[in-house]
Amino acid sequence: MNSIVQVGTILIEGRPAIIELLGLMSEPFSGKWCTVQGLDGFALDRKIHAAGWNFFFMAGEVKVRVFGSVCAAHLQSALQRILEKVRPQSFNCLEVTGIITKRFLGMRYATVFAHSRHIQPSCYLDGLAIRRASQQDAECANG
Repeated sequence: MNSIVQVGTILIEGRPAIIELLGLMSEPFSGKWCTVQGLDGFALDRKIHAAGWNFFFMAGEVKVRVFGSVCAAHLQSALQRILEKVRPQSFNCLEVTGIITKRFLGMRYATVFAHSRHIQPSCYLDGLAIRRASQQDAECANG
């Protein structure tokens, strides 16, 4: 992982068809997930809409706490835990919306906040079964 994770970082599930169609630059992050390079959520949204697709933002916030200083390893650990939490929903993107550091009794900790996002051609959000089938199709095409 060479990516710097910060507020506004977008993680996208490694689906070469979507990445190629949108002309995105990405860098591997963890497993099948990549970080989108050079674009935040707003810029990516504009690019997706220009291609005639839609970029959904899910209202439910997911948060995870990590103890210790805020370093790349702790942020990667937090995001992996967030990805595990949102995996059952089968959305293909995640946006980091907050990183807050605090101390309690001299112990440093950080809370990482994220929202699920989803890229698809239709203007109506696909149901869970369709998202899962699309995810399985992408995995078969990659594997």
